[in-house]
Amino acid sequence: MEDEAAPQSSATQQVRRRRVFYIPGYDPIHPRRYRELYRKEGAAQAAVSGYEVSLIGRQGPGSYGWQVTGRMDGTETEAEFDVLVWSDIVRDSMQLNIVQTYLLMMRTAWTYIASGTLWRLMQLRKGPVIAALYPVGMLILQLVLALLLGHVLGGVISFAVGRLALSGESTGFAVRQMVAALSYWAVFLTTLVVVLRWFRKVDNKLYVYYLMHDYAYSARSKGANSAALEARMALFVDQIAEALRSDVDEVLVVGHSSGAHIGVSVLADLLREGQVAPSGPTLGFLTLGQVVPMVSFLPDAHRLRRDLHYLSDQAGITWVDITAPGDGCAFALCDPVSVTGVAPVTGKRWPLVVSAAFTKTLSPERWKTLRWRFFRLHFQYLCAFDQPGDYDYFRITAGPMTLGQRYQNRRPSNSRIEVPMSKYTSTAP
Repeated sequence: MEDEAAPQSSATQQVRRRRVFYIPGYDPIHPRRYRELYRKEGAAQAAVSGYEVSLIGRQGPGSYGWQVTGRMDGTETEAEFDVLVWSDIVRDSMQLNIVQTYLLMMRTAWTYIASGTLWRLMQLRKGPVIAALYPVGMLILQLVLALLLGHVLGGVISFAVGRLALSGESTGFAVRQMVAALSYWAVFLTTLVVVLRWFRKVDNKLYVYYLMHDYAYSARSKGANSAALEARMALFVDQIAEALRSDVDEVLVVGHSSGAHIGVSVLADLLREGQVAPSGPTLGFLTLGQVVPMVSFLPDAHRLRRDLHYLSDQAGITWVDITAPGDGCAFALCDPVSVTGVAPVTGKRWPLVVSAAFTKTLSPERWKTLRWRFFRLHFQYLCAFDQPGDYDYFRITAGPMTLGQRYQNRRPSNSRIEVPMSKYTSTAP
């Protein structure tokens, strides 16, 4: 059962200026979509909750972002957003043809099955594992349908050609057989190619190829980061470090979906390098709809496991992990540190695991509308709730309280999962 929201602490203004760094999940689309999503959903939440959120585009050079003014509880807060872009890396990883994608599917399935990771993930939450199996099942189904249709059409054409050949008295039996066979294979292979290409063309509705590449991205290297991603993460560290030296009250890093485990490593590097000064801005880390176990349970995810262990006991940060059992694509209420088996023996501080409680924070009518829209629900954390509880993305990112202040009296969800499940717990190669 999802937990009731605990009472909030009183809203005293600790934040007048905030920097927000948003790390998207595995998404090849231009970050403009996140600005427009914030504009639309922020206005909707403001209308429900009785505050104001206004947005303008980024003024001046720099990374892609926007500026927000929040007027809440009699206060005004300025927030500057930056999207930490890695969509170009995502697009590059998706540049595979149909045959390469099927080979990738087999390799990814073998990685998760042979390592024992798939079974252990299934014992945590079945939803995200089913979501991971969806593209595998659909790719197989598409291939089977293409093969069947090719066989049927090839057989029909072959039979027709054979009948026509019989009408020619001078045509020998062997020649007729050869013509019929060539006709069959020509039609069969043409149909196979056309059908598989059609399925790929409509993938913006099916999400089969997209999800296959998503789950395969980390599985290719068995959980290790690619050189391109490591280089990009180093740039993210520099951007956040610069913000921590600026005149703001809070620096907030938001990691959504696959962006959550990228954020874990970026912030671990930031803290190790001593970039977080005690006298500087407050540092907050908000993970939403995380899928950390899909990577941290893989054999070679030494770097991520090391970073999870390190970040979990750091005093210089507040880490709040928000998921919801209604999100079938996330490892809902699974403490990413504990389930990976890398929690410190003593002194574990983070993350604070909290449920967004979709069945309570969305009205029955709204929940009914969204319940089976799995991919839309995976983005609900960035959207408006018509019965909001203590999780409100727009209060967190544009309101007067720091992340730590907002959740300082919040108990972790009683239904959280902390049982170590990963077969692989080594933090060193």
